[in-house]
Amino acid sequence: MIGKVQSEPALAGLNSTSKTSIWRLFVYCVAFAIWTLEILFDTHKSEIDEAIANQKKGSELWYRNMALAFQFGFDLIQDTDLFDNTNYTAEQIENSKIIKYAAVNPSETESRLIVKVATEDSSGVLAPINDIQKTAFDYYFDEINYAGVKYTIINYAPDRLKLNLTIKVDPKVIDLNGTKILMSAVDVGEKPVENAISEFMKELPFDGKLVLNALIDKLQNIDGVVNPILDAAATSWIDVSNGGYGSMANIYGEVLPVSGYFTWSMTDPEFKTVINYVV
Repeated sequence: MIGKVQSEPALAGLNSTSKTSIWRLFVYCVAFAIWTLEILFDTHKSEIDEAIANQKKGSELWYRNMALAFQFGFDLIQDTDLFDNTNYTAEQIENSKIIKYAAVNPSETESRLIVKVATEDSSGVLAPINDIQKTAFDYYFDEINYAGVKYTIINYAPDRLKLNLTIKVDPKVIDLNGTKILMSAVDVGEKPVENAISEFMKELPFDGKLVLNALIDKLQNIDGVVNPILDAAATSWIDVSNGGYGSMANIYGEVLPVSGYFTWSMTDPEFKTVINYVV
């Protein structure tokens, strides 16, 4: 735009080279307005594309959105898949949406959709919905489901993850108990490796693969960690035949959680993670 102004004979008087000259500021304002309009067009297109995708009823995305839209304690408007929110406050409506996480994928072995759901407990940790909520959710899904579509709803306790790690540390930074040596008033007793594992688990998307190399990469970036070594990793999940957890199975490279998410522990004897710190 500046080049066009400078090449126009009628505008030869606009020859100041100062970045704050009036004519350059006008050019900047026009350019900024054009750029803003382009961003608005891109945003509008993205919103339209998303709306079209969400309107494809019966798709996996639609089923996922319907799972997230479930309102516990509310009834559907007759002959629709929308809830009747008449005379309810925005807070009541939001609190009724107990499904915080959902994933829908086709089964690898049969013509069936696998619907994984989870909520959050009072501390924000992922958890299954309770039996009463599950009964209501099952009834709702039967109502909105397309005729002939088979599905299975998975509302399990989290898959258990057990790790065995050897962490070579710089003893000037992290002691052999895994505790950070240089501490401020807010991080007394901080254990960076354990904190990093907790962060990594929270960063995993719902129903996302756990990639062991990605975990090692995160541990490698901790100040004071010289070499993190993953000696073994195993997981177990709910066995529907007995309602409890099955045997631990070794993880090779990566694994997809059956429940959609994981839990890990430094204290539970059944799946305790073991971290050995060495120099």
